[in-house]
Amino acid sequence: MKYGRLKQLLVGKPLASEMAHNERIPKWKALAVLSSDALSSVAYATEEILIPLSLFATAAVAWSMPIAIAIAALLFIVTLSYRQTIEFYPNGGGAYIVAKDNLGTMAGLIAGASLLIDYVLTVSVSVASGVENIASAFPLLREHKEIVGIVIIFFLMTMNLRGVRESATLFALPTYFFIGSIFVLVGAGAFQLLTGHALPKAPLIHEAYPALPLFLILRAFSSGCAAMTGVEAISNGIQIFKEPSQKNAKTTLLWMSVTLGFMFLGITFLAHIYGIIPKEGETAVSLLSHTVFGSSFFYYFVQVCTAMILVLAANTSYADFPRLASLLAKDRFLPRQLASLGDRLVFSNGIVWLSVCAMVLIIMFKGETHHLIPLYAVGVFLSFTLSQGGMVFHHLREREPGWMKSLAFNGLGAISTAVVLTVITMTKFLSGAWMVVVLIPILVFIFYRIHRHYLDVGKELTLLDVSRPIAVQPLKHTVVIPISGIHRGIIEGIRYALSISSDVRACYVELDPEITDRVKEEWRKWAGQIPLVILKSPYRSVVSPVLDYINDVLETTKDDMVTVLIPEFVTAKWWQQFLHNQTAFFIRAALLFKRNCVVTSVRYHLHV
Repeated sequence: MKYGRLKQLLVGKPLASEMAHNERIPKWKALAVLSSDALSSVAYATEEILIPLSLFATAAVAWSMPIAIAIAALLFIVTLSYRQTIEFYPNGGGAYIVAKDNLGTMAGLIAGASLLIDYVLTVSVSVASGVENIASAFPLLREHKEIVGIVIIFFLMTMNLRGVRESATLFALPTYFFIGSIFVLVGAGAFQLLTGHALPKAPLIHEAYPALPLFLILRAFSSGCAAMTGVEAISNGIQIFKEPSQKNAKTTLLWMSVTLGFMFLGITFLAHIYGIIPKEGETAVSLLSHTVFGSSFFYYFVQVCTAMILVLAANTSYADFPRLASLLAKDRFLPRQLASLGDRLVFSNGIVWLSVCAMVLIIMFKGETHHLIPLYAVGVFLSFTLSQGGMVFHHLREREPGWMKSLAFNGLGAISTAVVLTVITMTKFLSGAWMVVVLIPILVFIFYRIHRHYLDVGKELTLLDVSRPIAVQPLKHTVVIPISGIHRGIIEGIRYALSISSDVRACYVELDPEITDRVKEEWRKWAGQIPLVILKSPYRSVVSPVLDYINDVLETTKDDMVTVLIPEFVTAKWWQQFLHNQTAFFIRAALLFKRNCVVTSVRYHLHV
């Protein structure tokens, strides 16, 4: 009861299945839920371009604008491609469904594994980056980044367990505050330059760009492609939109791309013109905001809004990870518990698993965004490529009206993202991307093992290959009662045992001969009609002698089944249970995989 009240306090009262349509959300809320990941990437994407360039040479940052323009062009291509995906796959599912339907199960599982990794990294990177932005304004938090990050993830998990509609309502306002703050920052920075209140430290277009190693330019480009993360989220979550969901999803995707492109190019432009160079302990957005606004209220407003959107960017994963996991579970590639809707009409198990994995990454990488980013983009662009490649095969096979135009968009998207995937893998492999490259095939192997297990279980349990009905007859069985003494709980267990079998036996493990004599005497007084077997235990083990005795009963009686009946008492308060011996738990665990053995408990509830 107390657990139930605590659960309702945290996540709210259960919702009936017929209320599912009420959980769908309008475009302006969906933009906050499904686009916060992509929009938030402007807080660190420019910085990720500048870091490798500035470490090589200060003059190398001149390449930041051409690189940003190339990424913006890639964003435009991918947006057009995903609009085609929404058009032809209105039920959502994203890269997993598209790749599986058109390229085969293996391609679908690779896309699914990539996306699951991406969603976990989204939560970790977003929260870590958000904490770093807060710490830029409040340095006292720098030493506690991991703890702050874990607390934030727990809060996000709790809010998402309450349902999509509630979390969208709560998180929409901070998203629009962030968009407004970045627009104000870009506008104020550009205004100061135009009016002469600030002097540019570099021209927008250089007459000559410094010669740089191609690998360095590609590395900066691949790092800046972090701005592309989350673009696919809308195509994965079409089902959370209000009707007409397909049209609303396409419109929201366009809103998101235009907003993202403007903010990313605007921040990179100002960072270049103002000569912003990232430094340890302060983000590029913080340095730019400080340059434009000084230490005024607007500086802190931008930092707080940036931190909030970075934290809320994780909410995109909370919308998509559980839904993707449920699709994999329905296809029997993940545990079936992930396919079940919880009390609040959300995939609760997926939400919890996502949170746990993200917390582990925060701890492993000490909450450092720059250490997590190299892991980030490989899975994103692998899923992009498989999704767009799948759409190419779809158009070639189906040839719907206007398929040539759609084929051109998706073909261009597939080629572009495949090239970027190659660049990212080459330039970031040794920096940490190798972990994702290794992890994806491991996950796919796990998917296949889970699938094989479900197929094997189905074959063994099916009745379809039985030629005639199996005769339902009672089984002959012996009841064995392990006891630790004689008390009210034991008496209740004996009474129940006698009601289900005429062959009831008790066993007691002797650890002290004097105590054994007292147990024998009490047994004759209270349950003398039941045979009591004394089991010797020279090594003071309790579980092993009981298991040996059960094996002996199975061999000597030749019964169909042996029932092990465990009398146990339940304390009035949950914490009191830890003060008592847990032998019953260990016996149940040891017998879990024992054939022809049923384990049941008869509980005696205490009142004090």
